[in-house]
Amino acid sequence: MKKLLFALCISASSLGFAQEYIVPAASPRQKVEQQFSMSKVTVDYGRPGVKGRKIFGELVPYNQVWRAGANSSTKITFGQAMNFGGKIVQPGTYGLFIVPTEKEWKVILNKDFQQWGAYTYDAKQDVVDVTVPVKKLADKQEWFEITLDPTDENSGNLVIKWDMAEAEVPLKPAKPDAVTKIAEKLKEIKKIEADAAKAKS
Repeated sequence: MKKLLFALCISASSLGFAQEYIVPAASPRQKVEQQFSMSKVTVDYGRPGVKGRKIFGELVPYNQVWRAGANSSTKITFGQAMNFGGKIVQPGTYGLFIVPTEKEWKVILNKDFQQWGAYTYDAKQDVVDVTVPVKKLADKQEWFEITLDPTDENSGNLVIKWDMAEAEVPLKPAKPDAVTKIAEKLKEIKKIEADAAKAKS
């Protein structure tokens, strides 16, 4: 009986250990989310490391479609119609791909966001593409990173960095005037609600 109890305790502790600790992924998955204008923008992507390799021009060849990360394709979701680098994109989820060159990157939004890498990439599924300049970083970015950096309440930048390279795509509402009017009305409603709450108390 004692041996059985001891074995059960060992099994339970091993199970608990397995649940709390996992082997780190070679290219960990990350999701970033940012409030822009009246809704959110979300990016889900894999983060490969440089690990002593030459990245652009070798590991990531120039003039070829790249998954903009690692493993399954990078996904970007817009909660409202957006101006993506000067081109209008409807709400929804898209695959984010890049065709890099030494001085500029073509950033692509594709209808297929469920593929592995870019192995089944089909240009016919492209929704929009924008070409943006590449900046050289002062310090090496070891892990591939995508951030959503707001510039004001209604706009921001999609920033992509890896190794010594950085590029960004401006993000704005597709209809900024309409968004401003809606925001003003919502602020008025909140003020009315706050005044009503004060009156009750």
